[in-house]
Amino acid sequence: MHYVSTRATSASAARNPQRFSDILLAGLAPDGGLYLPETYPQVSGAELDAWRKLSYAELAYEILRKFATDIPDADLRALTAKTYTPEVYRNARAGEAAADITPLRVLEDGAAGKLVLQALSNGPTLAFKDMAMQLLGNLFEYALAKNNDELNIFGATSGDTGSAAEYAMRGKRGVRVFMLSPHKKMSAFQTAQMFSLQDPNIFNIAVEGVFDDCQDMVKAVSGDLSFKARHKIGTVNSINWARVVAQVVYYFRGYLGATTDNSQKVSFTVPSGNFGNICAGHIARMMGLPIDKLVAATNENDVLDEFFRTGRYRVRKAAETFHTSSPSMDISKASNFERFVYELVGRDAERTHALFRKVDTDGGFDLSGGPGSDGDEWKLVGQYGFASGKSTHADRLATIRDVFDDYGITIDTHTADGIKVAREHLAPGVPMIVLETALAAKFNETILEALGEDAERPAGFEGIEALPQRFVVMRPDVEAMKAYIAQHTGL
Repeated sequence: MHYVSTRATSASAARNPQRFSDILLAGLAPDGGLYLPETYPQVSGAELDAWRKLSYAELAYEILRKFATDIPDADLRALTAKTYTPEVYRNARAGEAAADITPLRVLEDGAAGKLVLQALSNGPTLAFKDMAMQLLGNLFEYALAKNNDELNIFGATSGDTGSAAEYAMRGKRGVRVFMLSPHKKMSAFQTAQMFSLQDPNIFNIAVEGVFDDCQDMVKAVSGDLSFKARHKIGTVNSINWARVVAQVVYYFRGYLGATTDNSQKVSFTVPSGNFGNICAGHIARMMGLPIDKLVAATNENDVLDEFFRTGRYRVRKAAETFHTSSPSMDISKASNFERFVYELVGRDAERTHALFRKVDTDGGFDLSGGPGSDGDEWKLVGQYGFASGKSTHADRLATIRDVFDDYGITIDTHTADGIKVAREHLAPGVPMIVLETALAAKFNETILEALGEDAERPAGFEGIEALPQRFVVMRPDVEAMKAYIAQHTGL
């Protein structure tokens, strides 16, 4: 299995084929593109039948071995077995078995269709990001130990990626984490989860701006190839291919749990900001998983919903990015979207590069096929199963109340966005699985507003907001950020 950049020509990719281990510690490709496999491995019906009997760790091994072909089977099996255990994913709620890792719960099953919730927040930071990040931490430690090397992770978070990365990497040999987050724009719980960590290899940097300012700095530093090499910079944001492919596993798990044979299809609704989570669903579908629809649910920052409805990808400026009650989706430039656009334009790397140059110069592009547009590929979106919808703060509150009243479950704000949009896309005979984003406790301010009572907290998280916090505040200045990294790496 070899990997190519979304911005590399076939000739250049052929001269420099990349293996999984070559790109494991990387984020952007040297040309500024994102990595994808040359071809997607296919999954047979016989494999799906056999996989129905597997544990989550065993399923992860079977899927990942199709992508990480240069890691010895025994090592990969040991890594997935170490990662996906009931001890790591221990925050199961009433009625859930910890060993299930990502259990399904049917919410509705009526004439309009079946609505199912897939729990993805049983990990140590109570968010779906743990599903991939825990594996990434073990993969990084494995690769660095083999080469007696070290790595400085430089990433950006709108809330959950940061804590998931830091909890996965804290204490890891040879790893430091420099995590950017928008200053005062996360929930109090999210902020405390990150900033209360006192590990010497963790550096939290609160940026005076929005998430997109943080993300732009990660890309700028990663684009300085000499600095990146000298300071051994890697990333855990969803531009990292290993993280995306680890997320593919729970789509297979959800499908296998919601069906009894391979003639059945399911749909997924995914709360979406940076397009990483739903991109993993796209990859699963390209591998042959019988997915009908992939529904992107956005909040008021609806750049993805606008594209899927109109064909226009229009990045918002910082002043146009709303600070909402589902803050992990307060994103107006979806980094992983380039992976799908690459597929949409027929894997034409030069065309992909030109479109994303236009994002930088003109703030977006138009594939609607209308007068003056950049192409007409939007008409092909349905072939890939994509649909979308939008949810607002009022929708969030109403959905949280409905789900609590009807099913006795307290959902977080992002999951509420997902359920609201999923109900608009139900179809008889096709289960709709909503991917849970986080536990409600992480967004207690809105839960209190919706229900008039606090969300329940898992054991060990009581009073986290009162813990001492360790972080620095910086302006979105790339050169100052490089100087800060250089000062603390000693390289």
